[in-house]
This record gives sequence, structure tokens and C-alpha cells, in this order.
Amino acid sequence: MHVGSFVLAAQFPGQGQGEALHRAVRSAEVAEEAGLDAVWLGEHHFVPYGTCPSAITLAALLLGRTRRLRVGTAVSVLPTAHPVALGEQAALLHLTSGGRFSLGVGRGGPWVDLEVFGSGLEAYEKGFPESLDLLVRWLREPSVAGTGERFTFREVPVVPRPSESLTDTSGPEVVVACTSPASVRLAAERGLPMLLGMHVGDEEKAGMVALWRRHARACGLGAGEIAGAAHVSAGLCQIADRRTDAVEALTKAMPGWLRQGLDAHVTVDGRPRPMRDPLAYTELLCGLHPVGTPRLCADRLAATSERTGISRFALLVEGSGDLAATEENVRRLGAEVLPHLG
Repeated sequence: MHVGSFVLAAQFPGQGQGEALHRAVRSAEVAEEAGLDAVWLGEHHFVPYGTCPSAITLAALLLGRTRRLRVGTAVSVLPTAHPVALGEQAALLHLTSGGRFSLGVGRGGPWVDLEVFGSGLEAYEKGFPESLDLLVRWLREPSVAGTGERFTFREVPVVPRPSESLTDTSGPEVVVACTSPASVRLAAERGLPMLLGMHVGDEEKAGMVALWRRHARACGLGAGEIAGAAHVSAGLCQIADRRTDAVEALTKAMPGWLRQGLDAHVTVDGRPRPMRDPLAYTELLCGLHPVGTPRLCADRLAATSERTGISRFALLVEGSGDLAATEENVRRLGAEVLPHLG
């Protein structure tokens, strides 16, 4: 089992953006010290829900500050990025980090980002498959031409080529954030592992893994490839000596962050957007994920892995909003939970 942290650089009420980013960087450094396998970095624009606007840029910083930790994006939003530019950056990080970089990509949402970056609503509604295919080609082929509806350009060489890495891995892995049957099928048809969100529980995740496997088999993927697909489950983790204390720490801090963070999202076309009740959502997450004593957290992770077949986890550890508490949470995850997982 591979356990990592999920870092949003969340800005809690009363905090500055620099404080949120400092906590994000520090928690990643502590993750390596504590023996975690990876850190996964969120990306958001114009909202305090997450103050990191470029997950791949923050990944570069953290890869330079660590020596063992795998660093991934969760996710780089493809509709607001050029897939070739993103592919070049991913190749660069793969080559210079010794193969420790993972590129998580997703469709994002119908937010005002699409207007600001000039990609438009169509890039979100229809353009994701084309962008994903162009990105994957860039990371696998020696030269690439753009032949799609959105990206058209003459054939150019891929420099630097990911396969030139001095490691055994030919290129950075690409993981696709999946939230619907359509996105599950998209990932499966390309043989790409999924990143599944923390808002869904074990039963839904197990169903998505089963659906991915059915589509993968239908597309001719071998049994070994299907069994070895390294899907990632996002979740929440808060450790305390008593479960009630862990839940209290989160229900005191997270609703305020969720309220101001989610409410700040603006749709590009004015479409109505229902908002979750922040306290109810926090309580839901506490029930779905490892929140409580170290033994409870270990058992919860083991149960999720058994039910879903997923062995990689990206756990949000900054739910208290406090730097010292976040560092302690990460250290306890490494020292008191991981040993139970083997």
C-alpha cells in the first residue's frame, strides 16, 4: 500500500495566502521525513479553496527540496493549459527528478478560468479528449503534430524526450481524475489509471474501478495491465487519540474554509451552481475516511483498499488549518498508521 498526502494549500478564514502556501510546502517536506510515499498537489484559480494556481510549478519546487518523495499534480487542469506546454514541463520534471514526478490531469469545472485564459467553455465541454490524447502522445513519441479541431500545428520534435531519462521509467505516469462514467471510460480506453475524489465512498469507487476494468478489457488491454493499474483514492485523514477529538478538529475548521472557498467559484456562463452544506459535507468526509485513532485510520485504509482494489492513497492532512497541527498529523500518519499497513 502506498500512502501520500493531498495538498490544496487551503486558505482558512483569517489566514493569508502566503501562510496557506507555507503550510503546503512545509507539510510536503514533513511527508518525506515521516516516510510517506507521495504528495499530490491541487490546482485552483481565483479562489481561497486552494491558493496554488500551478500544481506543476509547486511540484518542481518540492521535487528540488526532497530526495525520495514522489510528487504528483492532482490535478493539472487541461482545458486551461496547452497540452504541449504541460507535456514539456512534465518531461522536464521526470528527467531531472529521477522519475519521481506523476502528472495528474483533469477536466476541471465550468469556471471563469475558461474566460480568463481564453480557452472558452467548449474546451471544458468537448475538448478534454483531444487535449489528453495530444498530451499522452507528447510524452510517448519522438515527434508530434497537432491534427485535432483545437490544436493544429506542423510536426515538431519532442525535446526533452521523457524516454531519455537515466532511470528505468520511460516517462512520467499520467493519471486521470474521474468523476463520471464517461471519464472512467476515457481513462480506460487509454490504459490510464484514475484519481477518484474524496467526495465518494468505497462502494462508488469500487464501482468505478469495475467499470474501468470492463472498458479496459473491451479495448484489448491485457490482464496484467488491468490488474496492475495504479489507481489513486483521494481522502481525508485526521489522527487523534480519540475519534471524537479528530472529528471535532475538522468540524471546527473545515466548514469555514469550505464555505468561503466553494462560494468563491464563479461559473463562466452564469449557470446555477448548487453548493454543499459545509458542515454536512465535513461530517460526510469524516465518516468516509480515516479520521480517528491511528488503529482506526489504519483499519479504514485497509478496508478501503480491500473493497475497491486501490492501493494508492492521497490524503488531505491540512483539515485543521493549523501548521503545527498539520505537521503533527503527517508525522503521526507516518509513525503510527503506516506500520500497521505493512
